[in-house]
Amino acid sequence: MSIAFNVLKRPLITEKTSTLQGELNQYTFEVSRTADRVQVAAAVAEHFKVKVAKVNILNAKGKAKESRRQRGVVVKAPDVKKAVVTLEKGSKIEFA
Repeated sequence: MSIAFNVLKRPLITEKTSTLQGELNQYTFEVSRTADRVQVAAAVAEHFKVKVAKVNILNAKGKAKESRRQRGVVVKAPDVKKAVVTLEKGSKIEFA
């Protein structure tokens, strides 16, 4: 089994990440909590057959919200680890 399936969870496609794809050739992925830059770069290169120039990783804390079912109960969304992958010129990832 390849490392890409253990490291990459899903691509994050939003309005902001679409702008990054077009202008700066950067793609954003949700990754495993234990993944580091080297593992993310290897997984993206292996899975999408592209050359990776740089990887930036950030840990996003889950937001706390009041529960809709019970008043006064605070529910916290899970923490997420994101990776912004910059590809070399000429490389491109196509999402269906």
